[in-house]
Amino acid sequence: MTALTGISQAPAAEGAGTGSGAEQALRPHAEDAFADELAALAAADDRPRPARWLMSPWAVATYLLGGTLPDGTVITPKYVGPRRIVEVAVTTLATDRALLLLGVPGTAKTWVSEHLAAAISGDSTLLVQGTAGTPEEAIRYGWNYAQLLTHGPSRDALVHSPVMRAMAEGRIARVEELTRIPADVQDTLITILSEKTLPIPELGSETQAVSGFNLIATANDRDRGVNDLSSALRRRFNTVVLPLPASAEDEVDIVSRRVDQIGRGLELPAAPRGADEIRRVVTVFRELRGGITEDGRTKLKSPSGTLSTAEAISVVTGGLALAAHFGDGVLRAGDIAAGILGAVVRDPAADRVIWQEYLETVVRERDGWKDFYRACREVSA
Repeated sequence: MTALTGISQAPAAEGAGTGSGAEQALRPHAEDAFADELAALAAADDRPRPARWLMSPWAVATYLLGGTLPDGTVITPKYVGPRRIVEVAVTTLATDRALLLLGVPGTAKTWVSEHLAAAISGDSTLLVQGTAGTPEEAIRYGWNYAQLLTHGPSRDALVHSPVMRAMAEGRIARVEELTRIPADVQDTLITILSEKTLPIPELGSETQAVSGFNLIATANDRDRGVNDLSSALRRRFNTVVLPLPASAEDEVDIVSRRVDQIGRGLELPAAPRGADEIRRVVTVFRELRGGITEDGRTKLKSPSGTLSTAEAISVVTGGLALAAHFGDGVLRAGDIAAGILGAVVRDPAADRVIWQEYLETVVRERDGWKDFYRACREVSA
């Protein structure tokens, strides 16, 4: 199965920055970066739309997976992965079930949630970032204490959370890293998701969700120190597991597209002949991640890191910056070696031994990899 991993290649939106309006955001929101595609899809979409959705579920899936409209407009693919996974995720949001995107780090959970919210609601910013210190107010509501002290509890004194705003406006709310949030705060969502209402006992009232409201949460089960979801809360979600890419070709394609987009956003020159180095990074990550070489002949020890597609993108982007600013603009083995070492060796003791064994038993003997071996040996010394 192929991972549902972001590969968008659209240019950054003009004027999407803060301040004067002439500035360009370093990373525009999806609804800004892909405004033209979203508008074209909405105009061509003649299928039934759920209440307050900007387009039909079919159009949302097309926006994520890419396609060509009847008028010839090309919708760029944002993800590589089985269509059925996207269809299940989109369909879930058209029901009364919330969506939980589950997967190991680097499987584009955040990327998927952002683009789903952008396509459905036109607003991906109703976001709660989960941490160990996330308070209950971040999900429910807070208070403007100046108003509270002056006039007492009132609607004007309420500070709406992103979830509360989404309920009132019929939009999609997002909760990132749900399992990072303390368990008692997580359970604040139970009433919201089951009863579709948010009680405000201080005012003797409530905020009821209107049609169009739903919630997307992301979580991974591999990080240490996470808080498992209660069975009551998990029942309120339909869980979709996002896998890593199944084939090296898919992963190379994903990394290439994302590096191209990020590089253009950072105004880095395109890297000539960079495809060979990208394939090397992907090959190293896949072999160490899977514990076996791509030819199936040599078993390997896996390091403690996840070696995800997202980390491969980071390594290649860093190498591209090195080549552009301190080299001749051509991406070479020496530009990616340090990034690979940093991604693989997370535990200085155990991971370094695993890396050295891999270099000597696999990389050293591989045809055409002598330059890569020398570069890695140099930064590993």
